[in-house]
Amino acid sequence: MAATTTHTAPTAADGELMLGLYRRMRLIRRFEEAVHSLFLKGEVHGTTHLYNGEEASATGVGSTLVPGDKVAGTYRGHGHALAIGTSPQGLLDELLGRSTGVCGGRAGSMNVIDLEHGLIGCFGIVGGSISAALGASLALRGTGNVAVAYFGDGATNQAYFHECLNFARVFSLPAIFVCENNLYGEFTPMEQVTAGQIRARAEALDISYESVDGMDVWETRAAALRATERARAGRGPVFLEMLTYRFVGHSRSDPGRYRKPGELERWQERDPLLVGRRRLIDDCGVGAETVDAIDAEIESEMTAVIERALAAPYPDPALPATAFKD
Repeated sequence: MAATTTHTAPTAADGELMLGLYRRMRLIRRFEEAVHSLFLKGEVHGTTHLYNGEEASATGVGSTLVPGDKVAGTYRGHGHALAIGTSPQGLLDELLGRSTGVCGGRAGSMNVIDLEHGLIGCFGIVGGSISAALGASLALRGTGNVAVAYFGDGATNQAYFHECLNFARVFSLPAIFVCENNLYGEFTPMEQVTAGQIRARAEALDISYESVDGMDVWETRAAALRATERARAGRGPVFLEMLTYRFVGHSRSDPGRYRKPGELERWQERDPLLVGRRRLIDDCGVGAETVDAIDAEIESEMTAVIERALAAPYPDPALPATAFKD
């Protein structure tokens, strides 16, 4: 069944919270810009899948999680990791293959794990996060903790999407399934390969669901709060469809020429950072200079992070990775 959705604007009392949410989104955006630049310079090996434009999804959901909760991300998972507290230094070091990386320089861009912050993995296999989070939610049953799976709209056509949601519903598992619907499965428009509405698949399984404005961090957080409250109370899984858009191609090799004329520009008008900035100034009464100061702070922080990452040592291939934490 669909949860009742109420849209409320933040108030002046919510200013500090909104500042924190905006700061996290700005960090994710600047991190991804740095990764893109370093990739073009040959410092990031393999491929990269950037999160630009989708920051409100992970930031809103991540802000509702507590110690003991688990998260399974996608190959577009840098934002998923940063949203729950993974160090930008450790993450960038990892992407550059340095021994100081969060996985000792062995995971690269698509397969990051940060057990200290509850990230059980980012998965290169489309939809792999769904089954990983399902297993975690089974282990968390009765604890008051939840497991979150992030995945794209394309993953909803995988067979185990249906199997995992069915299993979670039958056993009332504390799982939050977050579909980041950015309208494209790699290069293919969703409507060419996906019949009907994605949220109807959750409805058919009697799973509580919401479709959320995935460009507005206040709305994603509000929906996530409702979802986690339900799951923590033992009332079963929740499906959240984040209606969002990536501002970059699927991966570095994708120039995005398949986009409809004007589509990207229309979505950029609802850039999560622009929406968040307006929320702060118009709803919370935060001065523009305060928001500008956050931008400058993040710029300074990331400049230092990049310098340290480039100077960090590579791992000794003869030694095992030592960065994993129990």
